[in-house]
Amino acid sequence: QPPPPPGAYPGQPPPPPGAPGGAPPPPPPGGPPDHAGLDGSNTEPGNSLDRTRLAFARLDAACASDPAASFALLPETHEARAAVAELVAAAAANQRAGADDAARVAVAQKVFQRAYEPPPDRSSGSPAASLTARRLRRTAHAAALAALCQRSRAAARQVAGWLVYAEDDRALDAAFCESLVRAGCLADPEAMRELDAHLASVIAGTSNDGNESGTTSPRVSKAAACGAYLAQHCLLVDPCLSVGDLEATLDALAAYASAAAAPPGVAALVDRARARGGSEKAQAQTERKGSGTDKDPAGMREQVAKHFDEWARVSELPSGDGAVETFLASLAKSNLTREENRERFARILVELAVTHCLGSETPKADTKSVSGVSEQSRLSFVAVDAFVRLIASLCRRAEEPAEKRPALLAAALVAAARTATRDVDERGAAFNPRPYHRLVLGLMVEMHAPDTALDASHPQVLASFAGALLALQPSRAPGFAYAWLELVSHRCFLPRLLADRERAGWPLLRRLLVAALAFLEPFLRASALTETVRLLYRGTLRLLLVLLHDFPEFLCDHHLDLCDVIPPNCVQMRNLVLSAFPRAMRLPDPFTPNLKVDLLPEISQSPRVTCGAEDALVVRFPALRLELDQFLETRQPSSFPDQLRRALLLPPAAAAAAGARYDAPLVNAVVLRCGARGVAANARKNADGKASGGNKASVASRLAHTAPMEVFQRLASDLDAEGRFFFLNAVANQLRFPNAHTHYFSCALLYLFSESNSEAVREQITRVLLERLIVNRPHPWGLLVTFIELIKNPRYNFWGHGFTRCAPDIERLFESVARSCIAPNAGKPEDEQGVAA
Repeated sequence: QPPPPPGAYPGQPPPPPGAPGGAPPPPPPGGPPDHAGLDGSNTEPGNSLDRTRLAFARLDAACASDPAASFALLPETHEARAAVAELVAAAAANQRAGADDAARVAVAQKVFQRAYEPPPDRSSGSPAASLTARRLRRTAHAAALAALCQRSRAAARQVAGWLVYAEDDRALDAAFCESLVRAGCLADPEAMRELDAHLASVIAGTSNDGNESGTTSPRVSKAAACGAYLAQHCLLVDPCLSVGDLEATLDALAAYASAAAAPPGVAALVDRARARGGSEKAQAQTERKGSGTDKDPAGMREQVAKHFDEWARVSELPSGDGAVETFLASLAKSNLTREENRERFARILVELAVTHCLGSETPKADTKSVSGVSEQSRLSFVAVDAFVRLIASLCRRAEEPAEKRPALLAAALVAAARTATRDVDERGAAFNPRPYHRLVLGLMVEMHAPDTALDASHPQVLASFAGALLALQPSRAPGFAYAWLELVSHRCFLPRLLADRERAGWPLLRRLLVAALAFLEPFLRASALTETVRLLYRGTLRLLLVLLHDFPEFLCDHHLDLCDVIPPNCVQMRNLVLSAFPRAMRLPDPFTPNLKVDLLPEISQSPRVTCGAEDALVVRFPALRLELDQFLETRQPSSFPDQLRRALLLPPAAAAAAGARYDAPLVNAVVLRCGARGVAANARKNADGKASGGNKASVASRLAHTAPMEVFQRLASDLDAEGRFFFLNAVANQLRFPNAHTHYFSCALLYLFSESNSEAVREQITRVLLERLIVNRPHPWGLLVTFIELIKNPRYNFWGHGFTRCAPDIERLFESVARSCIAPNAGKPEDEQGVAA
């Protein structure tokens, strides 16, 4: 590990300007004195204009040192902060020179204009590279404008006017507009109302945009993109506004969402912004102006940096040295670790550690390793590792109260997650995940060490890590996806989640896996696998394989939640999830001749179904659930199957986003609920039969003329081809290890095949089964048993249907699968061939 660069220890400024790795030499600190000219001679105060020019030059040099950084995350000693302060002081000097408030307005106008100018050393002409290269420049100029607006109401009014009424539609520049809002340039409610009304009018097409054709103009699309960006980032991601601040914009976006040119997801974004933006958390953060975070008490950052410096030195002392415990005791007694300051303390520490780490980056030569992959730049993790040791040491102190220990760890992880998400928003494609990966991984390893009071097995510790990973999930921070998957599957975290006998960590892992699959779903559904997505898919597949081998009960319990987010074309991944069976069970050989499935002892046992398996029905459509339960009990009203068919359809906007017209999770939940009711009804009838001395009836004989089977038959016959495909897939998802559900749904699928009057239904049932068998192993036990029964039992006359012989290639495919599914000499039995003839 390389040593940290000179002058860049935790809490200290980066390398001095002009030094290796530092920024270009700026003008002298603080600029020239009020009465000094450029040559150092005393002059009258009128030359403060030169001071303004020097301050701009100083700001340009500071922004060039780290163009992709965010001004809000810079340390107090950063050169850019000093340059902004010098600009504000220069404007004040102009006023003292005899000008009125117009001096600050003039400086503000120059700052506003320069914020749109490209960086002096811009080397890339691509939009993404330009946006990244202008980040620090944009946020620093926004901070300068905010400081000027705070000192001059005239400047504040002018800035709002320049933004809204500019001829080049600067108010539609989403990134710059968000920077001004977050910096506090539009803190005046009237200014924010002007921006809100302007965006709404352009989105609605009522402004003078020259669009007479009635179609959506590029200006309207740009305004809608800007409004959506503000709603997402200022109301949802890192709230700095209230819903009322963007009320007109949200109304206009809601109306715009129905337009043909509207991108998918606009309506959902508006709904989430209105719902979450009005929460107490968002309202509590409405006052977060300036740097994008609550303003820290004066001197707190310097105090934290001083303690961090001292810890960096003390922590390197030999183990057992008394100085370490003395420092920890002193820090624990200070007000920094109290509950009211805990989150600020952790956030400042994270910012100092990450800033030091990123500031130490040393680009490597453009060479490739032996594997042909370009080598990464060097980073010093000294500060990050010091942060990890400090948090772990504070959490493990025996003197700390038991309830305070997990709270401090949780505060550190929350601070890391929030800083990382803010860094993702600011840096975009230039985001570097390595400091955050090292930080979270270090805490995992530290907490993995056994401890009588607090270690990685503690429920609150597991919940804290899972919460941080959920906040950094790939859909929120795509640049962190690889690091995220490694952390989720790490040996210090994953086994602890699963090893709990009470299964308290299983819901957390379910949410993490669903987050990973939900991120991959659009790419997998469209078969748009770039090399990066393919690598992430393989990693997720390996994680599922580990669970299948070591913790199959987890996949058994949560199979429906995972299948809800696995697209239909990912057959092997779905088979992998459905092939899981409890480790205590020995699967009967599905290829056993004359296997009597209904006589297996496991067939009478219902599988464990988690409480979230039917959330799509119970939570999202409670009224539909009540109507479904009523129909399954009384078979009334008779029109319910028709209503159910319509309820399974998605709204047009949601269907466009999902790439399908049907709500797959809702279909899965309805099928499972009907099947579970059918299994329970059969169990009651069998119990009643035993009590009366009768024989136990088979499941197949009890399927006919039941309410669940009526629902299944109506769905199979009334749905179109797409809806029927989702329905049959939902049934096939229950063909798993031997249990009551597997037997019921196997019999139901065979019953639909034999009793249907439509050849299309039989063909689609065959397709659903066949496409799951022609992929590589593993194959679910229930799937094999069902298909073997279908092709061997003369009752179904499988080989007599035309779709098995519609083409020579199809016929050979069926025969190949049949040979692999039944005994080698059975092939197509003679009696079956005779029936087929």
